[in-house]
Amino acid sequence: MSFLDFLFGRKRKDTQEQVLEKPEEAPKHAPGTQISYSPDLVPQLHEEHQKLVEIFGMINTAFAKNDLPLTAKFIDEFRRDIQAHLLTENIRFYIYLEHSLEKDSESLYLVHSFRQEMDTIGKAVLAFLSQYKDIGTRPDYALPFGRDLEEVGKILVDRIRREEETLYPLYLPIY
Repeated sequence: MSFLDFLFGRKRKDTQEQVLEKPEEAPKHAPGTQISYSPDLVPQLHEEHQKLVEIFGMINTAFAKNDLPLTAKFIDEFRRDIQAHLLTENIRFYIYLEHSLEKDSESLYLVHSFRQEMDTIGKAVLAFLSQYKDIGTRPDYALPFGRDLEEVGKILVDRIRREEETLYPLYLPIY
């Protein structure tokens, strides 16, 4: 690059192409946000899903053994983990996607639909967990808990599968 090109901000074509080819030179935030793409986010969310399914299984096992105090312990652990997961998804995942896909109306619609559905599911699951948090000292909760637990399990497994298959592949860096 000549001094005049430098002075007037002109770049050689091959320099511009090199800049466009370097991912590390790409914008690091979703438009209008301070939320950066993180290559570790989707693997983290997958791990959280696996842990949630594992804890849910421990709730099922403890309940099947009629160990209601242990069931209550796992309900509390599940509540903490799902709240943290939902917060991560809402802040780091959904907001990033909504801003990075703002020019892709079909994908944006899909993201909005998933987010609204997750808000509804999240509220219902948290209400379920709150309703039965005292199952360890309330054996009269056992009968309705068993029915509700099975239904919540089906909803969560279906949601996790659809998120991982349909939504997570949309999470890409912005270039």
